Amino acid sequence: MSFLDEREERPRRASSRRPPPRGPGTDRQTLMVRRLVAAGAGLLVLVLLILLVKGCRDSARKQSFRDYFRAVDGLVEQSNQESRALFGLLTKPGTQSAVQLATNVNGYRGEASQLVDRAKSLDHPSELNLTHTYLVATLELRQAGIAGIADQLRTALADAGQEDAVKRIAVYMRSFLGSDVLYTEKVVPGLNRGAKGEGIDADVEVPKSHFITDLGWLSPTTVADRIGRIRGGGSNGPAAPGIHGTGLGTVTVKPGGETLSTSGATEIASSPSLAFDVQVMNQGENDESQVPVKLTISGAGNPIVVQQKIDSIAAGETKTVSIPLAASPPTGRPVTVQVQATGVPGEKNLDNNKQSFAVVFTS
Repeated sequence: MSFLDEREERPRRASSRRPPPRGPGTDRQTLMVRRLVAAGAGLLVLVLLILLVKGCRDSARKQSFRDYFRAVDGLVEQSNQESRALFGLLTKPGTQSAVQLATNVNGYRGEASQLVDRAKSLDHPSELNLTHTYLVATLELRQAGIAGIADQLRTALADAGQEDAVKRIAVYMRSFLGSDVLYTEKVVPGLNRGAKGEGIDADVEVPKSHFITDLGWLSPTTVADRIGRIRGGGSNGPAAPGIHGTGLGTVTVKPGGETLSTSGATEIASSPSLAFDVQVMNQGENDESQVPVKLTISGAGNPIVVQQKIDSIAAGETKTVSIPLAASPPTGRPVTVQVQATGVPGEKNLDNNKQSFAVVFTS
């Protein structure tokens, strides 16, 4: 038997080699520091992002304020233009007829209405909600005033119903005054606060606006005089130097020959050809032309209003204008006959331009 064949194979021992070292270990403190650094960097990025977004939003808000102020400036400027155009027509109508004048004034009604619609649809910062409401109300008051005057002007320039129409025009003029007060007391302070709050008060300017150009338009007497000049075709240009003034003299009734008196009622026999002869004196230093003289009978039924004009009257001259009645007066009842010479350009004292008489017409 072979010695080599009988030898048993012995099992091999497992390798006792150790794994190579992994390097030095990371301690707990170092790990925490790294995490804090990472967290700090993330927080910084977040803060920077927030500041960037806030800056963009602040810039957008400031721009919205600037855009709103620009839009308000456009609205107010157009409203101011309407004021200049309206009162320009009412004070210097030029060669326009009464119908043309009324038509042109009526055209401003549509423009004022469009202005209100534009204001209502205007985007505005929420901080200016109340101020914007006041702005819309301002333009609505102006639109209502223009519409009311347009409705009454044709009657005020006609032969009948003048007195009531003139009084209504004076009332509608108050809408303009109310709009000016509202704009000055509410809109302007609100815009100023908004601009200052956003820090743009140095960049924007709050527009000024006064629609009514002359407070005399609030007086029915002044309105009557000015409308009367338009109706009579009187000059509305600059008055010549020197004293201007007219005054009323006696008022005589034809065909009866009665002279009206302020001391008591005058009885007048009614007649189809009834007319009133009115003396008008030029008490100034200048010749005058196109002087309207109006006669009104009121106190019973619908008022009767008639008017004639004196083509020319020299300084110091007295002229008589005959005013026939356009309708039969009421009989058997006391009425008031009012006679008025419209003031001429440059005339300041109108106290002696109007007279009222008590009259009873008999059949």
